[in-house]
Amino acid sequence: MSMNELSHDRNEQDAASAFSRQAPLFDQYDAGNTIIQYKRRRVRDCVMQCLAPGSTILELNAGTGQDSIWLAGKGHKVHATDIAPGMLAELEKKVNALGLAAQVTWEPCSFTQLAGLRSKGPYDLIFSNFAGLNCTGKLDEVLNSFSGLLKPGGHVLLVVLPSFCLWESLLLFRGKFRTAFRRLFAKKGARSRVEGVYFKCWYYPPSYITRVLARSFTLKGLEGLCSIVPPSYIEQFAERHPKLYHWLVKKEDRWKSSRPWRSIGDYYIITLQKTEDHSAAK
Repeated sequence: MSMNELSHDRNEQDAASAFSRQAPLFDQYDAGNTIIQYKRRRVRDCVMQCLAPGSTILELNAGTGQDSIWLAGKGHKVHATDIAPGMLAELEKKVNALGLAAQVTWEPCSFTQLAGLRSKGPYDLIFSNFAGLNCTGKLDEVLNSFSGLLKPGGHVLLVVLPSFCLWESLLLFRGKFRTAFRRLFAKKGARSRVEGVYFKCWYYPPSYITRVLARSFTLKGLEGLCSIVPPSYIEQFAERHPKLYHWLVKKEDRWKSSRPWRSIGDYYIITLQKTEDHSAAK
């Protein structure tokens, strides 16, 4: 195993440890943040546009299962994956408590090891929310594994941190130079910390994803998320400035798919559709 592979494996282990520590408090923090709830509403609106009744979904970095359980409630079947044991433990508790074992299955799996999935589908949708895929420097390998897991005409919907965020760049005026430019200068990964554990994350423009998937996928949608609305880490913004917050929501909902707003948010939502069954032509 090369040094790069060892480094990547260690980074995955560190990320798994960090998010496992966060798991018991994750839902509590999520529920108390108005902007996170706005983000989830936006993502779920996009997801529902991809799905016919009774669809099958492969969810990557499923976390505590908030989206998996919501999708099951809409009549879909979800196979949830995550590398963090703590997150999957929380998901399992919810699924069992709600009696959803027939609709939500799960297994521990890194998105860099999807070839080893027990349940390979094929699926109607591959879904990854809130920047889980930014925790790998091998996103091209992950993306190239998608085609064989999808039905012809199936969709991929990813929520990814771009390489430039307008709101983050404004931190320059508060003297936070490193934070303001961390995405632009993170070619080899930027150091992140969750629950006291450090790991690297990488930032990818939408053009990177469309280029890697160009052979067998067509771009169907691209929206900025928190490009006009502030990022959720600016805590209590919506509560302190309710009129301004609702005005910003209206503007973002109107311009989310327009340039430049669609690619300069804290995240973007990108949707692609599989056009040919290349996996069958082997």
